[in-house]
Amino acid sequence: MKTILLSFTMLAVMLFVAFPSFALDSAFDSYLTNFNYETRIEMKIDSKELVRLVTAGKAILLDIRFPEEVEVWHFGFATNIPLNELPKRLKELPKDKIIVAACPHKDRSSIAMAYLRTQGYNARYLMDGLVGLAEYLRGDLAVEFLEETRTPVAK
Repeated sequence: MKTILLSFTMLAVMLFVAFPSFALDSAFDSYLTNFNYETRIEMKIDSKELVRLVTAGKAILLDIRFPEEVEVWHFGFATNIPLNELPKRLKELPKDKIIVAACPHKDRSSIAMAYLRTQGYNARYLMDGLVGLAEYLRGDLAVEFLEETRTPVAK
């Protein structure tokens, strides 16, 4: 409960700093006013579904951890934009794909997902986090995933 409260507090602070109050009122108020059970289901994705969508070219993984965390361990197929840089780097994200925000667990990724949705992106957060994705993509599944997502080299 403490983590959820802290996450929403951080989101509120980030949004108030990043936007004029009229833009915040409009975007976030609208998001909250329209929040329902369908939204609650749509905002989440697990590793298995993420891998399926990335393989099909329909989604990208957005790793929103700090640079030091990414330097220690990362996924080569992820787009890395730290949460605190997201407002100024939005243009790096495609609007025609599902953006799956992820961090080791899900505290920061839920903030990123909510922010991206207020900016018009089809965004979700990774329910099992990057730790769960690492567990899922090991052994044979890692090999299969790489084979399916690698771009063939032109001769």
